[in-house]
Amino acid sequence: MKTHNRGKSGGVPDLLEIVKRGALVRRHRHFSDWRSISLVVLAVALVQCGVYVLVMLLAARSDWWNIARTCAGLALVPVAAGFLLVTMRQNQLPATSGAIAASVVFVFVVAVLSALRIPVSYTGFAWTFPVALIGMAYANLRLQRMKRGRVALLDHPGVGEARKVLGPAVPVITPDSPDAFDYDCVLIDPEAHHNPEWAQVMARFYMLGIEIAAWPKYAEGFLGRVAIEDFDLAHVAYTPTQIYYSKIKRAIDLAAVLVLAPVAVVVGALIWIYIRLIDGGPVFFVQLRRGYGGSVFRLYKFRTMRKGAGEAATQTDDARILPGCRILRQLRLDELPQLINIARGDMSWIGPRPVSVDIARKLERSVPQYINRQLVLPGLTGWAQVSHGYASNLDEERTKLEYDLYYVKNISFDLDLLILFKTVSTIMLRYKSK
Repeated sequence: MKTHNRGKSGGVPDLLEIVKRGALVRRHRHFSDWRSISLVVLAVALVQCGVYVLVMLLAARSDWWNIARTCAGLALVPVAAGFLLVTMRQNQLPATSGAIAASVVFVFVVAVLSALRIPVSYTGFAWTFPVALIGMAYANLRLQRMKRGRVALLDHPGVGEARKVLGPAVPVITPDSPDAFDYDCVLIDPEAHHNPEWAQVMARFYMLGIEIAAWPKYAEGFLGRVAIEDFDLAHVAYTPTQIYYSKIKRAIDLAAVLVLAPVAVVVGALIWIYIRLIDGGPVFFVQLRRGYGGSVFRLYKFRTMRKGAGEAATQTDDARILPGCRILRQLRLDELPQLINIARGDMSWIGPRPVSVDIARKLERSVPQYINRQLVLPGLTGWAQVSHGYASNLDEERTKLEYDLYYVKNISFDLDLLILFKTVSTIMLRYKSK
């Protein structure tokens, strides 16, 4: 490889120019990152103020000057928290980081308002605090997913394999490329580029503030899936945070079931009566599914298809669907009985979607790695469901397995929260499109 030592005349910049350009790159990134969450920040500020004003109206408060000043302080919470998140840039736990940033700023704002002796309502703060937490957690999840910037792949002998995985959207560059030092992130090969020959080039990227990442790791995070042939149980090294979350996840599942049970019982009873009236019994669809550790359990759903409909995959405008039950499927209300499965410990709210025993056996025979998705409890919704959707053949099942293995490897509260957001978004979009 050539030794590059050119200054302002062209090619690789000298140290002074590197420092100057690095500062410009960082400022541009912050502005771009802020724009990506600005609408979420605005929405959080407006909702917080709306909730606080509503609480004041219910309390018959009419000191609007004090209410306005308090709302102004509350509006600063998502703005300041957003700037903190943009400055931190990289977060291993984006939802947690967003909630912590919102909590710190919220406490500071409340302290300042109290110190200024502005008559505030702590009941109002109690109702607005969750809005700030959830809103900024979502904002940071969105930020981490969107702020990849311009990415390029550094040339090396095995670049063909990387291009096949990353696709044509990621260009290949060399240190002599005209725009080699204008990217936000440069992907390297963990073996080819970790040697003294490339040390100067790596140093220049670093000094310019350009992120350097191994292309296999970037591909996993960018695509949200793990190549089946590259997955190894030795790679599943959970952090203490992941271990603690796995231990309390069962408690979270049960708490959510208890909270939703009153509403679920009422809605479920109405659905039960409706199906009985239009098509008689049985009301429930029961099927054996593959569960945790290869176990088998009985999964419950409301029957939304005519009797004797068979087990063929559901098609668009499927005539087998009972009248009025299409909306139940779109809103996932047909899966309400699975709260029983969650309460019994057969399932979790979030995890790889359980498949029938027959399909599981076929896949286990053809794809040996398929059993690894059974390392965690199956879920009502999962990463593969929101990232890929339903599978109708073996190739699609293999693709879904890649998403499931990514979940097994990266299980965390933050990933579960992202899946929850994407599930709600998918259901709403599907409903609106009909």
